[in-house]
Amino acid sequence: MTDCLFCRMVAGEIPADVVHQTDRVFAFRDINPQAPTHVLVIPKEHHPTIGELAGSDAALLGEVVGAAQTVARQEGLIGADGAEPGYRLVANTGPQAGQTVHHVHVHVLGGRNLTWPPG
Repeated sequence: MTDCLFCRMVAGEIPADVVHQTDRVFAFRDINPQAPTHVLVIPKEHHPTIGELAGSDAALLGEVVGAAQTVARQEGLIGADGAEPGYRLVANTGPQAGQTVHHVHVHVLGGRNLTWPPG
C-alpha cells in the first residue's frame, strides 16, 4: 500500500529506528513514546486491523505477538525466565479505540510502572 505510513517504513522509504525484524515482522521505536520503552511491532504485509489479520492469517498474528515478546526481552522488560518487571501490549483497533494508522500494530510499553489505575 503506497499511502500507508508503516508500509512505506517497511519498504525503506521512510526512516525507522528498527529494533527487531524477521521476514514477516518489523519492530521500531515509536516517534512519540508514551513510556521509557515504546516499540511498535507490525506485520510487514499490510493488514488494517487485528480482527482482519486474525481472520486472514492467524499465524502471522502469532508472529507479531511473539516478536513483541522478543522485543520486551531485548529491551530488558523481562528476564530470560520471563520474570519481572513486565510490560504492556496495546493494540488499538478502529477509530473509536484510537487507531490512527490503519496497519496492524502492537505497542510494547514498559520501563515504568504501568499498573491501572495509576497510583
